[in-house]
Amino acid sequence: MTERQTHPAVLPLITQRWSPRAFDGSEIPMADLEAIFTAAGLAPSAYNVQPWTFVYARRGDENWDKLLGLLIEFNQSWAKDASALVFVVSDTLSAGPDGERKPNYSHSFDAGSAWAMMALQALHMGYYTHGMVGLDFDRAVQELGIPEDHRIEAAIAIGKMGDKSALPEFLQEREIVSDRKPVGEIMRAGKF
Repeated sequence: MTERQTHPAVLPLITQRWSPRAFDGSEIPMADLEAIFTAAGLAPSAYNVQPWTFVYARRGDENWDKLLGLLIEFNQSWAKDASALVFVVSDTLSAGPDGERKPNYSHSFDAGSAWAMMALQALHMGYYTHGMVGLDFDRAVQELGIPEDHRIEAAIAIGKMGDKSALPEFLQEREIVSDRKPVGEIMRAGKF
């Protein structure tokens, strides 16, 4: 499949978003990355606590090898050609009106909202994103200095699309726009 067929009212940017693994190895200007993070920061969150933090490395900078090395070997094999790597971290607590920090039930949900905004802004600017949970979470917590009251949600590769022929053959076959479940399978009226 080369193009998704969706409801005609869905924004084309949403329909066009997908997660390739073939990146071209180009650098991303800091101004572009800041625009992508700014869009992510505009995501909705419960009580507007904005529980997300983005730990990032740009291709070739002093943090690149560290972040790349936290991914599992399979993801390293293709993410090495991305322009930026991002680890999405959420704060599991939030301050109530009394200032006491209590569990934030929606921290992951809210961070996911920010990731979606990030993916759409990146695509709008000509970049693609690929989210991953194939990483060494325990090592990442230690090496990235993640506080105990925070959670690493996922890692994201950002970059310009490359030629799929640079990927191993078995991945070249998977380098396609994936289909989605029919809307009738994901919506329920009144109860599950």
